Amino acid sequence: MQTRNLGKSDIKITPIIMGTWQAGKNMWIGIEDTETTKAMRAAFDAGITTFDTAEVYGNGHSEQIVGQALSDIRDKVVYATKVFSNHLKYNQVIEACERSLTNLKTDYIDLYQIHWPAGTWNSEIVPIEETMRALNDLKKQGKIRSIGVSNFNRQQIEEAAQFGQIDSLQPPYSLFWRWVEKDLTPYCVENNISIIAYSSLAQGLLTGKFGPDHKFAEGDHRAKNKLFANKDNYQRIQQALDNLRPIAERNNCSLGQLALAWLIAQPQSNAIVGARNAEQAIGNAEAGNVKLSAEYLAEIDSIGRTVTDHLDDQPVMWDF
Repeated sequence: MQTRNLGKSDIKITPIIMGTWQAGKNMWIGIEDTETTKAMRAAFDAGITTFDTAEVYGNGHSEQIVGQALSDIRDKVVYATKVFSNHLKYNQVIEACERSLTNLKTDYIDLYQIHWPAGTWNSEIVPIEETMRALNDLKKQGKIRSIGVSNFNRQQIEEAAQFGQIDSLQPPYSLFWRWVEKDLTPYCVENNISIIAYSSLAQGLLTGKFGPDHKFAEGDHRAKNKLFANKDNYQRIQQALDNLRPIAERNNCSLGQLALAWLIAQPQSNAIVGARNAEQAIGNAEAGNVKLSAEYLAEIDSIGRTVTDHLDDQPVMWDF
């Protein structure tokens, strides 16, 4: 898989990135460590070299699984992890980074991201200047190689950029969730900031595996996703998927691969996608080889808007 530069850094990332929220197990059902480990190795063997995690995923468990699965090929992979919104004071950032380094069994993190802005999820409001000072110090020490932000709006990312180089933005972004395009994509293009999209398959919706009457198991956080929970949205999604299926067939790929191929063809955009097992990981990697014509990209775009034109302006995908 052809790599791309991460922002203005010299770090090379793959446009398909393996996400590991599910590896933390918390808020997911039916996840097994052995299967997750096999999925990560299969992803690497299929060409994915970039892996995204966070300290909050299973309280470090996801990071630990990443470290166990990939430590013997550490020099061939890129680690991206995140510090949560309740650890954004100077000393808290330093301590959180040390925990992540231990969990990941490494002495450096390629991309260290602020997971949510200070003040979200009932966290304390900390000046971004203080958080960025900690991140810049970690960068000088060689403990992190680049700085990113996640779930920031344009004003927040502009403010953070006053205090250091921001190489990536991680927003929710998919064919069915396109809030980022309004003003963040133009900013990222102008400032050479990589967009690393999470929920790039709309939490599985874009695979087409959830039928009209799907019900999630108790404890699965996706039940609170606005795309699933709102009946009108869900009906529009099913129609859009029906319209996308012939395009996938003509391009010899699955629905999920089509959605990922569309996403990584958008300006500055890369796709984080999770996998429960090796088969899913390999399928995700193959999306990096799907090349869509301008006509197909436009047709897919139009179908996606039959869903997104009806959504509200709230950027958070869940009603937690």
